[in-house]
Amino acid sequence: QVQLVESGGGLVQPGGSLRLSCAASGNIFSMNVMGWFRQAPGKQRELVATVTNGGSTNYADSVQDRFTISLDNAKNTVSLQMNSLKPEDTAAYYCYAYLATVGWPRRWSNYWGQGTQVTVSS
Repeated sequence: QVQLVESGGGLVQPGGSLRLSCAASGNIFSMNVMGWFRQAPGKQRELVATVTNGGSTNYADSVQDRFTISLDNAKNTVSLQMNSLKPEDTAAYYCYAYLATVGWPRRWSNYWGQGTQVTVSS
């Protein structure tokens, strides 16, 4: 079993900052990608940012230059530093991982956290 546990959501004023963290645990053999998606009410889930175990990052245009994603390979932990937050960043944020579990044959699968709410409002 693999679990992704998120932390760090909350309420913040426009222009403020928040830091999200997500720790993956369980019978993990190898991590390939971790990242964050978000879903606002009435909208589809969308990519926020991803990072590979090699350090390559990818950001949605809407968060480029405001958000920074980082990965601690040793701890299987991904963090998202969110600065200059806007009301339109309000959403449930979901941690994502693409990884292989221990065992043979090797199985690579997508995993999701339970979500953490970020609300940007004055």
